[in-house]
Amino acid sequence: MTSKANVQPLSRRVLARFLTACLVGILAAGSGLAPAREERPMRVMVSVPPQQTFVERIGGEHVAVRVMVGPGHDPHAYEPTPHQIAALSDADLYIRIGVPFEHAWMARIRSANRGMSVLDAHAGIGLHSSGGRRASPLATPSPAAHDHDHDHDHEHGHEHDRGRDGPAAAGVHRHKHHHPGAGDAHLWTDPRLVERMAARIRDRLSDLAPEKAPDFRRNYVAFAAELAALDREIRSLLEPLTNRRFMVFHPSWSHFAAAYGLTQVSIEKTGKEPGPRALATLIEQAQRAGIKAVFVQPQLSTKSAGQVARAIGGRVLILDPLAPDYADNLRRVAHKIAAALSE
Repeated sequence: MTSKANVQPLSRRVLARFLTACLVGILAAGSGLAPAREERPMRVMVSVPPQQTFVERIGGEHVAVRVMVGPGHDPHAYEPTPHQIAALSDADLYIRIGVPFEHAWMARIRSANRGMSVLDAHAGIGLHSSGGRRASPLATPSPAAHDHDHDHDHEHGHEHDRGRDGPAAAGVHRHKHHHPGAGDAHLWTDPRLVERMAARIRDRLSDLAPEKAPDFRRNYVAFAAELAALDREIRSLLEPLTNRRFMVFHPSWSHFAAAYGLTQVSIEKTGKEPGPRALATLIEQAQRAGIKAVFVQPQLSTKSAGQVARAIGGRVLILDPLAPDYADNLRRVAHKIAAALSE
């Protein structure tokens, strides 16, 4: 049986150790020697997979990026899942790019996290019409555009982004002028426009994490150089072509066509498949132009494309504007179009 005399010294020893540990902790904290709390990456949400590549190239290890419209989904009619909406609650930044689902969902995305910064990466860049003509000027964003991003959607309002300082509701104005279908939102099919969007991403990440700004600037310079090299490579491949008209089902390649002096002929118009008379006209047009391929994207129906391809004795080929491996995918696209126009 343990005696009372043996218990008391043990209790004193335990108490002494505890007090010593507390004192060491207090002294370490006061001297700045306390272990630093592990810093988490900035949480960034984007609309489509190519954006993930852009943000990760600029942000590097300092960002963790999630995509709303994953591979295989159509960004024209996509509806975010409850899980995705819930994930917005701890996001630091949402980067929109002008794809159609944003028009219907942007208000809910903002309301899920009023403190979340929202960057309109396509602000100030004019959209091309389906044939590759620009629907509005490719204006250089003003310095103020960095803190005054415009929401071009059919909600008929535009919001001033207040960044991390609070909700944007106080800055709502009512003068919208863009409507879905007015232009091709696939800006990233032109590497030169990606460079401009990347600069906006660099600046917003630097605003939110100033201590990491040197890394963001360094990453941007490297990425911009790669985009310039990619642009030169594609230009060199496509420049010698004499036949410069290619046919697509959905007009996703307007910016690519405009960048490289091509003409995109689209089967679908304003989101609708053609009727019998319009389809016959398209077939006649394709035959006159010597078109032997109809390009489709994997997220959309290919029924009308198949009809045209059979009528012209050609074939249906896949081009995916939403592939996450941005540079390699754009090279594949260029080579497929070059091969089809060389037949």
